[in-house]
Amino acid sequence: MDSREQKLEQFKGQTRLPNFAVPKRYDLTLNLDLQVCTFSGIVLIDISIVQATKFLVLNTLDLAIDDVSFTSSENHNHIPTDIIVDNGDEILVLGFNDSLATGNGVLKICFSGTLNEQLKGLYRCTYVDGGVKKNMVATQFEAVDARLCFPCWDEPAFKATFKITLTNVPLELTALSNMPVSLEKHNGRHKTIYFEESVVMSTYLVAVVVGLFDYIEDTTDDGIKVRAYTPVGQSEKGKFALKIAVKALGFFKEYFTFPYGLPKLDMVAVPEFSGGAMENYGLIIYRENELLHDDLHSTVANTQRMTIVVAHEVAHHWFGNLVTMEWWTHLWLNEGFATWVSYLVTDILFPEWKIWNHFLQETTDGLQMDALEQSHPIEVEIHHARSVIEYFDAISYKKGSAVIRMLQDFLGNEIFQKSLSSYMARYAWGNAKTEDLWNVLSEVSGAGVSKIMSIWTKQTGYPVISLSLKDCSLEFKQTQFLSSGLHGDGRYWIIPITLSLGAYDRRKNFLLESEFGELDIADICHTGGSSNMHEKESAEDFQEEFWIKANVHQAGFYRVKYDDGLLTQLAKAIKSNCLSAADEFGILDDTFALCEACEIPLSSLLSLIEVYKKDLEQITLSRLIDVCQNVAKIAHDAIPDLLATLKQFFINLLLLCAESLGWDVVPGESQLTALMREEVLMALVRFGHRETCEEALKRFQAFLDDRKTTLLPVDTRKAAYIAVMRNTSNDIRNGLEHLLRLYREVDAVQEKTRILRCLASSSDTTIVLEVLDFMFSDEVRSQDIIYVASGISLEGRSTAWTWLKERWDMILKKWGTGPLLHPLIRKIVTPFCSHEMADEIEAFFAPRVDPSFAMNVNQSLEILRIKARWADYVKQDAVLGEVVSQLASQK
Repeated sequence: MDSREQKLEQFKGQTRLPNFAVPKRYDLTLNLDLQVCTFSGIVLIDISIVQATKFLVLNTLDLAIDDVSFTSSENHNHIPTDIIVDNGDEILVLGFNDSLATGNGVLKICFSGTLNEQLKGLYRCTYVDGGVKKNMVATQFEAVDARLCFPCWDEPAFKATFKITLTNVPLELTALSNMPVSLEKHNGRHKTIYFEESVVMSTYLVAVVVGLFDYIEDTTDDGIKVRAYTPVGQSEKGKFALKIAVKALGFFKEYFTFPYGLPKLDMVAVPEFSGGAMENYGLIIYRENELLHDDLHSTVANTQRMTIVVAHEVAHHWFGNLVTMEWWTHLWLNEGFATWVSYLVTDILFPEWKIWNHFLQETTDGLQMDALEQSHPIEVEIHHARSVIEYFDAISYKKGSAVIRMLQDFLGNEIFQKSLSSYMARYAWGNAKTEDLWNVLSEVSGAGVSKIMSIWTKQTGYPVISLSLKDCSLEFKQTQFLSSGLHGDGRYWIIPITLSLGAYDRRKNFLLESEFGELDIADICHTGGSSNMHEKESAEDFQEEFWIKANVHQAGFYRVKYDDGLLTQLAKAIKSNCLSAADEFGILDDTFALCEACEIPLSSLLSLIEVYKKDLEQITLSRLIDVCQNVAKIAHDAIPDLLATLKQFFINLLLLCAESLGWDVVPGESQLTALMREEVLMALVRFGHRETCEEALKRFQAFLDDRKTTLLPVDTRKAAYIAVMRNTSNDIRNGLEHLLRLYREVDAVQEKTRILRCLASSSDTTIVLEVLDFMFSDEVRSQDIIYVASGISLEGRSTAWTWLKERWDMILKKWGTGPLLHPLIRKIVTPFCSHEMADEIEAFFAPRVDPSFAMNVNQSLEILRIKARWADYVKQDAVLGEVVSQLASQK
């Protein structure tokens, strides 16, 4: 081993950079060449040497390093004798003959690179100007891709200020960064843009965008200028997001009692972006359909999501940007809190949306992910830089936010808000760990928050509470819930239990701190909750109607398994409209999960579903549809002879609601009504309801003849498009051609997205293959491939899997191993439900797996095997055929 290799070896394989040198300030100049899609740059990094060293180690990846020097504060110039770039460990090692003494100095590095097309680092995307496709530039540095743009200490704890200059910018383009422009110099057809020096921040929050935009602006009450940058000619579509951002800034300033720290906030919609949006300090970057609101093409679901996304990204300027996680282990401090607080502000802005009911879907996604053996704790150890991106998942976002809501419910709103204000004040402009937050919450509340919550963040999984009533004693037992089956391995949680006992004003709250618990409710059982028997019902009548609902309004991150008697009483309560929509949702959600885990037979789940055949609130109806669709998918393989009858039962469940909602918008109707119409019509089309499909096709034809027709309102189009693609007549080829023509003609990104989601829903495998290959064309932006994959029909799953195998090398070359690949794998792998397919898929990925998507593959395989186990269990349900026939015969 030569001396260079020996020097490098001591720094290889390390999770974190050595900390004997700390950056304080970056002076970064980037020279862009949009014609040949390259860039070069010079970065001057003010660093503090805290420990004498002969080495400086920082991050770099796919950059050519041309010139390096270090000048100490005493003006001594040091030229490294070794400049070692290791792209495997993504580090730059600089070796010097003489030790660099403690103190300050400036590290100068010249570098160059290529604008990539994989939507990470400093990347190229395109826009259309006068019918001509042209290049523009955007950045996505989170989690560890600032190093693709310039050499840096690319870890969140290494905060510094940034002075950014862009050169060779075409005159007609707008250049944006975190801070306002301080100076602009023109040189012929190009210009140089100087930006003000930033506040202290982490490298992953640095951002640059250069493109052609219009903008609109507003100002907050305290003088913060807020702008929404849109494609040329579409500035009006930025008004809604701009309004939300201005209001959110005001709300968070008051809620956290800490002001926004920059003089401006820009939001920019770029044509291609790997995520939904990114909270770069002072420059939030969005994909277009998350920032542009189109009155003609945005559904109610689009509007609600846009509100939550904008609020989420603005919230990050406190949780994430102002107070930053110390290391990616604490990612959830960013994402979990931004998710939770985005619902908090949305509920204040639009109380009629009942958005906390919608939050239950976030919670369910987290529960489903965390029920996998291949899940991970909220606080997860990160051992490889490229693996970080996999943890931007339902655990960090959705379990994280649900655990926060549970803690808020336990401590109370006032104490919780006061604690967060104290946390912001204490750690502003710095970094924090999860324990730091728990300590502040404990100090303010006086409760042992760390003892309660550390189990929830450091331990994988969550509990199911088995609840039984014996005489007038409630007995509790907690066990870890896994979709592969319940496991009593001695693991436990400290659980804030909430109970409603026959009425919401009869509530009990307590902490379950061990595996077993017991609660005496004799006072309620025998008296109906009243000391005066004549004021209420008799004890006998009370007990006849008595129900017990645990996890009131689903505020806790756990499931409940009721004994048969309790579940029977809850079914009566659902039928009698005694429960809130959130609790009706929770009972159905928990029962479905227990059925999937083979703890409850499918026949029992279907009997419970039957009581939901009534007027339902939107959130309950939405979960009912999801459950029915998942049952139909498993029945496709497990009980194909019963599938048609089962679908008829589901159709009967939804028809009353469908007839009430109709196809046409009613003036003055609520947005929740429009949401319900969209979901019910799509479900009926997918279940093959003849009259709904025929009406969809008729309205689609009218829409083709007259695009302004009111016969196909925006919230009904997806149902119509799916009906077109699933029409098995000789016209099916024309259906694809019609949708592709619509896709090519329409400008609205929401409509393009809607069409992409429906194209692969055909039952014809040749059509599915054609659609999948269409993803490789220039007509589908890389960011949009997940929309196509999410719509693949059950009949097309084998075609999609073969397509993935045969085109694997092409896929990696075009989309890389980053965030674009992860959902593509999951959407193609998880529709199967046989052990044979699991074995085949596992064998395919075994030699191809990469740290950047290994967890995603393992989780997808586990989901597949869980479904295979469930299918085997369903086949053994002796009374299922009789129950399905009986339920389907009821009108």
